[in-house]
Amino acid sequence: MQSRFRSDRRLTVRMAVTLFLLGLLYVGFVAALIVLLRSWVLVAVVAAGMLGAQYWFSDRVALFAMRGRVVEREEYPELHGVVDRLCAIADMPKPVVAVSDIDMPNAFATGRNPDHAVVCVTTGLLRRLEPEELEGVLAHELSHVAHKDVAVITVASFLGVLAGLIVRFAFYSQIFSGRKDQNTAVVFAGVMGVSAAVYAISFLLIRALSRYRELAADRAAAQLTGRPSALASALTKVSGDIARIPTKDLRTAQAFNAFYFTPALGSEPGIARLFSTHPSLAQRLDQLGRISTELGEAVRPGNPGKAD
Repeated sequence: MQSRFRSDRRLTVRMAVTLFLLGLLYVGFVAALIVLLRSWVLVAVVAAGMLGAQYWFSDRVALFAMRGRVVEREEYPELHGVVDRLCAIADMPKPVVAVSDIDMPNAFATGRNPDHAVVCVTTGLLRRLEPEELEGVLAHELSHVAHKDVAVITVASFLGVLAGLIVRFAFYSQIFSGRKDQNTAVVFAGVMGVSAAVYAISFLLIRALSRYRELAADRAAAQLTGRPSALASALTKVSGDIARIPTKDLRTAQAFNAFYFTPALGSEPGIARLFSTHPSLAQRLDQLGRISTELGEAVRPGNPGKAD
């Protein structure tokens, strides 16, 4: 079923190109491992098993990692009400609604397709946002589901995860293995080199796609709700509050930055900003400002979240 979220052809093309390039990279990676390890059965089984697990269980893994739990309407009636309204406007299936009991204000969507999706918000977000700001954030997350870029990011990130695990496995197996002959060292170096190269390439491809999909989600959410100023207000508020959270408290969340509404970065991200999963706050606000002008949105002075 086609939702009423405005389609984004550039996003679709970027997703297709990224998956194509990662597919080529994946085939080359598996072929190199088969040559180096001389066991195509082991490589194929492990790779297929991990890809299947990440695709089918990514929503459960993300919820578990961020202490999220599915909530019913009786427990969070206002949250369910906003999701119901947006799904009705967008003409899309309602995802499972979840809440994570952490103070970091954020939200994420995950799942393999619109019929098997989860939208999760933190209690920190619910405490901080006004109703129209929350609507903007949830519209942003629902657009990820409607555009199917959540599933693409999930599949795309698999290759980097696999390469990272193989590097770690090869490293520890070399340390604890009793074999120290030259052939073993050559195989070890080959596996490490190929895996490191694959990880680096997939990392850059995923970051480039992730930054664009966040801008696409902001656009779609602003156009669906007709209130880009509310989304801009939420972005400003959430980004400012996250910047004040100690970095040590953000480390657990940073592994899932690609899925978040705003990245879990400290107040001084430094060079990490160059490899961020999200565009800068300034870029996002500039885009929302342009959309606000196009829509002729009138903003009340002193209250950027409400429009006439």
